[in-house]
Amino acid sequence: MNEKPVITVICGPTASGKTKLGIDLANKINGEIISADSMQIYKEMDIGTAKPTKEECNQAVHHLVDFVSPDKRYSVADFKNDANAKIKDIISRGKNVIIVGGTGLYINSLIYNIEYGEEKTDLEYRKELEQYTVEELYEKANNIDNEAVEKISSTDRKRLSRILEIYHTTGKTKTELELNSRKKLEYDYKIFVLSTNREKLYERINMRVDIMMEQGLIEEVSKLLQKYDNMSTAMQGIGYKEVKEYLDGSVTKEDMIEKLKMETRRYAKRQLTWFRAYENAVWLDTFNPNNVDIILEELGEKTNK
Repeated sequence: MNEKPVITVICGPTASGKTKLGIDLANKINGEIISADSMQIYKEMDIGTAKPTKEECNQAVHHLVDFVSPDKRYSVADFKNDANAKIKDIISRGKNVIIVGGTGLYINSLIYNIEYGEEKTDLEYRKELEQYTVEELYEKANNIDNEAVEKISSTDRKRLSRILEIYHTTGKTKTELELNSRKKLEYDYKIFVLSTNREKLYERINMRVDIMMEQGLIEEVSKLLQKYDNMSTAMQGIGYKEVKEYLDGSVTKEDMIEKLKMETRRYAKRQLTWFRAYENAVWLDTFNPNNVDIILEELGEKTNK
């Protein structure tokens, strides 16, 4: 029986050093990088997304970066389809796949093999759910699938409703469907979470925002708003919505910068909560110079030379 191909996943909060670690590893294991970042997909949005620079892209091949127009929608299902096509292509050429990014939904779509759009939406049932309070939804969802409920906020109406809709439509719980999907995984995902203590991480985040300002983030957002009429999705990204508020005259520049730092820190906190759910992940410290060696040791001989 052939072993499943191994795919390395480097994830972690924003500003934790994922890009550099991914490049360093790619150069060690004959690898190519697939980005799992829901903002780096967009063209012309370079500074606020901390997209890999041209120099960094010359050091290692990057896929799914800088290829979607900012006025177009791009779903998690789109990412899963595109990423799987890239994975097959990279493996067919005898190279190793490294997934690098901080968008938990993108990573989950691969490591849990989550299927999208298979069950039809029952609009009548959805309307019925809208009549319940969030407390009632929580109780109903908890009775059906308490394992799924444990992973989300008790006030997250959208995700609680989703748990109920899945059970109503398929007769199976969300947890059950995800377990079945994982049994069909084509690949062996080795997950590494890169982070550091909160104080150091927040320092890196604050510094990154200051650098973005120096690099011209305000000018970048201004050009995008002039060029595109509809950027409802892309402009929701952290960094872009705050700068837009400043350009609209809603806040001062100083308040905008402070808000951007605060929102980025909050986002990093949510990311860390998300990645703690990965039971078999290996955690790495951002400032450890031996991270590549640790990953190589964990991977053993399971890479294409």
